[in-house]
Parts: sequence; C-alpha cells; structure tokens
Amino acid sequence: MLLTNKVVLITGGAGPNGLGFASAKMLAAQGARVVIVDLPQANAVAAARALGEQHIGLSGDVTDPQSCQVAVQAALAHTGYIDILLNNAGITQSRKTLDITQSDYDAVLDVSLRGTLNMTQAVLPSMQVRQSGSIICMSSVSAQRGGGILGGAHYSAAKAGILGLSRAMAREFGADNIRVNCITPGLIETDINKGLIPDNRMAGILEQIPLNRIGAPDDVAGCVLFLASDLSKYVTGVTLDVNGGMLIH
Repeated sequence: MLLTNKVVLITGGAGPNGLGFASAKMLAAQGARVVIVDLPQANAVAAARALGEQHIGLSGDVTDPQSCQVAVQAALAHTGYIDILLNNAGITQSRKTLDITQSDYDAVLDVSLRGTLNMTQAVLPSMQVRQSGSIICMSSVSAQRGGGILGGAHYSAAKAGILGLSRAMAREFGADNIRVNCITPGLIETDINKGLIPDNRMAGILEQIPLNRIGAPDDVAGCVLFLASDLSKYVTGVTLDVNGGMLIH
C-alpha cells in the first residue's frame, strides 16, 4: 500500500458525496490514518467512523485561525504527526459580478483562500520538525478559464488565489522537504452542483469535454493519492488538471 503509517488531515471532508470524503476513502484504503476536520453540523465524527475505527473526526472552522490550531493540536495528540494535508474545504455561489455583495465575497474567499492559509499555517510547524510533508490544495478549472459554469467571479478569484498561494509556499518550504501542489477539478458530480445544470445545458458542456462525461469524485481522489504518496516525491508547485480535457493548455 502507498500510504502505510501515513497520517492525512482533510478539511471539509465529511460530506459523503464530496471530493474530500472520496479522497479520505481512497487514502484510507492505501493505509493512511485519516483525520477529517469539518464544521460541527457536518458531523466529521460520523464520517471518520464510516472509514473505520482508527480514523478521527474533529470539529473545526477553517475561517478561524484559532479553530485550525485547536483542531491540529487535537489531531497531533491522537496521531503524533501529520504527513499529508488536503486543503479541500470550499464553498461556491452562482452570482453575476454586479450582484456580488461584500458578504458574498468575504464568505467565498474566507473559506477557500483564507481557510487554505489558516490550516496550512497550523500544520506546517509539525511538518517542519519532521522535515517531511505533502500539502495538496483544491483549486478549480474556474481559476484557469475564468468561471463560466456555476461559480461567480469571486469563486474564480478565490480559486486562482489558491494557485498563487500554493506555488509561493512550494518555493518557500521545498528546503524543508515539504511539497505543495494544487488540483484543479473540472465539473465533478458532487452535491455542490447536483440538480443545478439543466439537461440541455449539460449536453452543451459535454460537447466541450473530450472524454464526454463529467467527472466522478474518485477521479479527483486518485490524483490526491498520487500527490500524497511517494509516487510524486519529486513533484512540487504543480497544478494538476482533472477536467476530462475541458481545458487543454
């Protein structure tokens, strides 16, 4: 197995049909011990229990630096170390640019962009002590193509910010043997977009995807596994597209 004796912390991973939980399942199947951190109402404890008794669920809010610190310290108390961080937590809103309010903008950027920084800051010191780590940040094809499917311009901005933040951290922490990479999913079949795209529009979207289907959560999880494992031990600062060819560049 690729992740024997590895510990992975996943933010926003409690949703049963989301990218975080799909990644948790795949990484656990490869031997990892998984820590899921999510909002209290998401019930991370139940999600972790569904993976097996050795996995842990914790409440935490990535928009709050102190909450991230508390969650990470609780995780370390259980596991002793964290090898892999998957910054998966994020929200989207379908808004036209002129309709984006300040509260809309704050909400989307706080979870996706600020949350990525907050949790990474909480985990990094323990990785530096061990001189080892893999940090994976979930961006979006929307950051590269300028939206155009569901999320508004503020969603594209947040996800583009993740790309810049991750590349800068890859340069800064490479000397500590800590790798930082991004995944940019295209349209993936999760609860976040379920029922939001009418059939006639979906047909037009599929015409623009060479693989002629929207993605499944496991399509993304497989790439998370690659970046989490030593298969990618000489890979840092990359943006890994998982979009079926929707964007080829």
